[in-house]
Amino acid sequence: MVTASINDMFDSTMHAVTQCLLTPVLIVLSLFFIYALINMGILLAEYYKRRKHEFDIKQFINQILAVKGRNHDELIKVIEEGKIPKRHKEVLKTLAGSSNVSKDFRESLAIKMVEDEGLWASKKLERTDIIAKISPAIGLMGTLIPLGPGLTALGSGDIQSLAQHLLIAFDAAVLGMAAAAVAFITSKIRRRWYEEDISNLETMVDTILEIS
Repeated sequence: MVTASINDMFDSTMHAVTQCLLTPVLIVLSLFFIYALINMGILLAEYYKRRKHEFDIKQFINQILAVKGRNHDELIKVIEEGKIPKRHKEVLKTLAGSSNVSKDFRESLAIKMVEDEGLWASKKLERTDIIAKISPAIGLMGTLIPLGPGLTALGSGDIQSLAQHLLIAFDAAVLGMAAAAVAFITSKIRRRWYEEDISNLETMVDTILEIS
């Protein structure tokens, strides 16, 4: 008798907790979806900018090599005029201005700055990566939580209530998968861009170390 009472209390508590989670889960899913869409818009703008300012790494390296042995200001001018990210320009200018220190220090400085750019790129991808991975799980929660009351309504013959709960469940599943899909595509494309940028930066850094 006591055990049955405890079990009933435990079941009712679990049911109350899970039902309280429904609203936060739906809010989180909506935020994930909106954030993924915003990032998709930013991605399209970034794509347009990259197409407009296409970067030829071979031509840029040749321009750097052409100023070998010349005035330091000419090298800075080539860097400033290059169609590369502003952060990468700062890396190259810092390295170009460190020609009066030891070779080992310059190499360590170059490695550190390239690693920092890699970390910056990872942070940019972090949020969309998280959404792509956990959004389906949150969507599953939003799917399962309404099924309890829905099955209860089915048992009592309340078809209208069952339909409402099923609608919430399906909406949560679709929203979770849509947010994950958009975030995954965004992260995938950006990761390819950033890997290419870091590879180009490593080449440019090596060139600066070679000529100065």
